[in-house]
Amino acid sequence: MIKILYLEDDLSLSDTITEFLKDNDFDVTSTYNAIDTLDKLYNNNFDILVLDINVPGMDGFEILKKLRDANILIPAIFTTTYNSIEDLDKGYEVGADDYLKKPFALKELLHRINAICKRSFNTHSSIINLTQDISFNIQTNILKQNGEDKKLTQKELELLKLLIKNRNLLVNLNTIYEAVWTPSETSSDTSLRIYINNLRKIFGKEKIINIKKQGYMLVI
Repeated sequence: MIKILYLEDDLSLSDTITEFLKDNDFDVTSTYNAIDTLDKLYNNNFDILVLDINVPGMDGFEILKKLRDANILIPAIFTTTYNSIEDLDKGYEVGADDYLKKPFALKELLHRINAICKRSFNTHSSIINLTQDISFNIQTNILKQNGEDKKLTQKELELLKLLIKNRNLLVNLNTIYEAVWTPSETSSDTSLRIYINNLRKIFGKEKIINIKKQGYMLVI
């Protein structure tokens, strides 16, 4: 399931959009101020950020700039009542992927999120066919082999998503540790090897290559 962090200080609007996104099979964490948002971001993994700009603590521009300066590159959509070209420029300059002016239709937000999901996974469909018998749904995070769902732990899922996004490219160990383990957790070489071996049981050893002391590559 795609994990979204949604920052909005209007509680009524937040509840409405959070419920809508959950009804569309997203895993949504809602925050209402800058401090709580940064805390969640530094301690959890998310796939997409939806950020209001005018919020308590610091504005959305400052929040996203802090993340980009820390090399946190999660795709981000700004939602705002601001409509000047200067604000639009500023949003993209600090690293936004999209910009949605309030008020907006719920389905418009859904389309923007789905478009980012597809770009992130370099595909025009929610279903990625990884091999002749294995597919992955980027909307529901369900891995199927010969039509049957394959159960993965949360960390195996995060690892798989990272390998899929970078398929046929080497993903270095530091990138893996940062994506799979939160900052409050201690990464483990032994655990990583277990997760890789479990994925290899599905894909085959030849599909997930180890480059010694460097990282792993999903070959598709």
